[in-house]
Amino acid sequence: MTQLLRVQNFTVSRDGYGAGEGQSLEHPFGTADPAAFFTWAGATASWPNRTDPGGSRGLDDYFTRDFGNHIGAEIMGRNEFAPLRGPWPDEEWRGWWGDEPPFHTPVCVLTHHLRPSFSRGETTFHFVDDEPAAVLELAKAAANGRDVRLGGGAQTVREFLDADLVDAMHVAVCDVEIGGGSRLWTSPDELDDRFHHEAIPSPSGVTHHLFWR
Repeated sequence: MTQLLRVQNFTVSRDGYGAGEGQSLEHPFGTADPAAFFTWAGATASWPNRTDPGGSRGLDDYFTRDFGNHIGAEIMGRNEFAPLRGPWPDEEWRGWWGDEPPFHTPVCVLTHHLRPSFSRGETTFHFVDDEPAAVLELAKAAANGRDVRLGGGAQTVREFLDADLVDAMHVAVCDVEIGGGSRLWTSPDELDDRFHHEAIPSPSGVTHHLFWR
């Protein structure tokens, strides 16, 4: 069975930014408001952090529920894993997600500053410094026949798109503008020469863009 590299539930602003300028520990998305980015998923019945009953059903819920379907490994950029830049001052930082990260798979973190692998819950983080194609091969081997999910940030997704390695992609475009930061695209139509592309508006206000080979 063919293993796919998939982007799932990646959210950008109307002008194509996945995060604003000035990202930090206090402001992981910089000048962008994370609530504006993720309300569409957080309002669904399948949102994993939901503490009260209820939540919306429909298209948004389908994408939220499908996040981990047939995923065996994750690739993410350094900026998704940590707010830090440059060499690690120590190895105390273990991600944003507490004792039970949401991945439940091996995760390859792209960084020029390597450090030992470690596990939290069912997730093991490995730190790799290599070209996208080589990292994808590592992730596929770790995925045990299942697909590999490509996480953020926007620069990381763009690197794998530019290397023509992405097989399928779901991007939710929220109805806000940021004006600067980490940008995925100027327009989603710029990928139409490589992918089938459909845009589906949701009652929540986001538009779901689906790309497949």
